[in-house]
Amino acid sequence: MAAGIQLPGGDETIDLQQQVARLQALLEASRQVHSTIHENEVLEQVLRIVVRELEMDGAAFPSAGLVYGEEPVATANGEQGNALLAWPLNGRDGKRLTELVVAPPGGRELTLYEFDFIEGLALQAAVALENARYHKRNVEFARVQQDLDAARAIQRSLLPQKLPSIGGYSLAFRSVTCYEVGGDYLDLVEQPDGSLLVAVADVAGKGLASAIWACSFRSAFRAMAVTGMPLDELATRMNQHHWAEGEEARRRYLTAIFLRLHPEAGEIEVVNAGHNPGFLVTPGAPPYEFNAAGTPLGLLPGIQYSSERRAFPSGARLLFYTDGLTEVFKGDEEFGPERLMNEFSTCPADKADGILDAIWTAIDAFSEGGPQGDDMTALTLCHGPGATEMPE
Repeated sequence: MAAGIQLPGGDETIDLQQQVARLQALLEASRQVHSTIHENEVLEQVLRIVVRELEMDGAAFPSAGLVYGEEPVATANGEQGNALLAWPLNGRDGKRLTELVVAPPGGRELTLYEFDFIEGLALQAAVALENARYHKRNVEFARVQQDLDAARAIQRSLLPQKLPSIGGYSLAFRSVTCYEVGGDYLDLVEQPDGSLLVAVADVAGKGLASAIWACSFRSAFRAMAVTGMPLDELATRMNQHHWAEGEEARRRYLTAIFLRLHPEAGEIEVVNAGHNPGFLVTPGAPPYEFNAAGTPLGLLPGIQYSSERRAFPSGARLLFYTDGLTEVFKGDEEFGPERLMNEFSTCPADKADGILDAIWTAIDAFSEGGPQGDDMTALTLCHGPGATEMPE
């Protein structure tokens, strides 16, 4: 007599030969189910196996809208009819991924072999389905990451690629985004009269949305900068332009600080549109701050901005920055504008790039290697010996 396995709940037994055949069939079914990495193909493969191999009348994954063979019909209250059987497909965390519904031939009860086979198939299908979903998410993430890397390269290319050479002055900037792209903006435009126009701006928020508005700001700024209009009028028009862009633009308002350097006269002209104070240090005088002369750009219509003119003699230095430099924390302690001003005014370096190096070193030491929480952009201008330096 052939040895067999007694299955609980009935008198039916599966002898060893049947058991080996069942395992071989289940192994082949598992191979078919795992042969694809696409979610719908996994589910369709399961339905084909159930209907073709087990000769069921029909099978379906209702949540995915997939049916094979005769369509299993649900009762009016959403529960499966008496002739239908359902197997849940659960993920590794126990959460339900979907449900396999089977219509046995003629509405009869399944044999123990059929029931056991479908149960094993459902377990394998759950693994394959979860793997397919992981694969899909990984592909989508890779595509998004590729787009963000390209956006980062584009945004970096929009920063000044060549700094103007101005005798007796050194100029340097540094811009480091918190994410792949950011909302900080910095630009330099040489004017027909020999002056230099500088803008440092910060779009509200971080990430891709802010980066898009920073690019929009750049286009408008450059279009207006070439006209040589007065600095206060330029700020006023930039505000009105951003406001007119619509509701989404107003939610992404900008703070900005504009500078016009008159190198031969040794003078600077500044407009601060709701931005962090600009710092000016001149020999023999206490540090000076260019505070806001109006609201951020795009926040309110019809705002008029005023410019401030100051001497910029030999030995003077200037710092414009975004709030990412001051809003660096060590626990609950903030680096803050006072500490930044102190580092800037007491830095022994006499060239712009050396000053930026010292500021970044001080910030890194303060944060003790903590993660960057915001975009960080800074520009320094020095009147004195030394050549203009490009950023790293």
